[in-house]
Amino acid sequence: MKASVIIPNLNGELWLKESIESILAQDFTDFELIVIDNGSTDGSLAIARSYQSLPNYTLIENNHNTGFSAAVNAGIRASHGEYAVMFNNDAFAEPNWLRELVATADRDKRVFSVSSLMLRYYEPELADDAGDYVTVFGWAAKTGDGMLASRYQRPRRCFSACGGAALYRRSILDEIGLFDELFFAYFEDVDLGWRANSLGYRNLYCPTAVCRHICGATTGGIRGSTYNEFKSIQSGRNSLLMPYKNEPLLMLLLNLPFLLVGYLVKWGVFALRGYGKAYLQGAREAFRVLPRLQKPKFRLRNLPYYVLLQFWMIGNFFKYAVYRTRRALGRK
Repeated sequence: MKASVIIPNLNGELWLKESIESILAQDFTDFELIVIDNGSTDGSLAIARSYQSLPNYTLIENNHNTGFSAAVNAGIRASHGEYAVMFNNDAFAEPNWLRELVATADRDKRVFSVSSLMLRYYEPELADDAGDYVTVFGWAAKTGDGMLASRYQRPRRCFSACGGAALYRRSILDEIGLFDELFFAYFEDVDLGWRANSLGYRNLYCPTAVCRHICGATTGGIRGSTYNEFKSIQSGRNSLLMPYKNEPLLMLLLNLPFLLVGYLVKWGVFALRGYGKAYLQGAREAFRVLPRLQKPKFRLRNLPYYVLLQFWMIGNFFKYAVYRTRRALGRK
């Protein structure tokens, strides 16, 4: 089997059926569909169960919310495809979405992941995500968020794929490990892409693999509010875990002044929106989790990739600054 499409679900009654139907309508048919319900208390579990008579369909039912990472990991372990394809329950794919992802990955065995062009559900002329990136200040960001989708029509390499709609090569997952379950939710996809980069694998962005996305529908607001308590805690927590885990000691020491400034700025932004305490709560949780993180081993042969990542993150700060300036000026 070529691909395994994995949909995690938590109380997605309003959108799960449309999401599943968009996958079943794909013009690429060599795939299985796996839905993981994470303890839903609404009608979405009944929706997921209604498809159980279909061939190549698997439903995994958890009795509580295990978090995104643990849920999709369960799906990956149950999968049989050459590619594991993550798809959010609040995302809706165009009919050629899966075919375009698979065709992109098939061109190069060193490709680890392929990210989709995710459009805003309510404003489909605007991008929601065209691949993720990290700056030297420790900020993870979405390329193109709120910008005209027409600006992102060229395929390119990206720092990491957005796990809301992305393909991952299973053989490389077996090598580098699955999503880190200590991240629970948010930045787990960036961590995974970072690990692949450190070994010289590539993450690509495919503009012809298009889906619409209700950003944050599961974790905060039907129209995807950027700030709420849960997201603020996870941001404060996982933005600390991510560089500590993935940066070798010398790189971490080199970047420490930038990271400290970055976290101070982020706390200030969250505080201005009323979530400063939540962000600090997440940071405190991060320090408790640090001893449990499994840092990838430093390997001298990977030094060129570490250097590339360092300069990449520096360049990404300027990319982020240009993006924020355009948004402040109201330009899309």
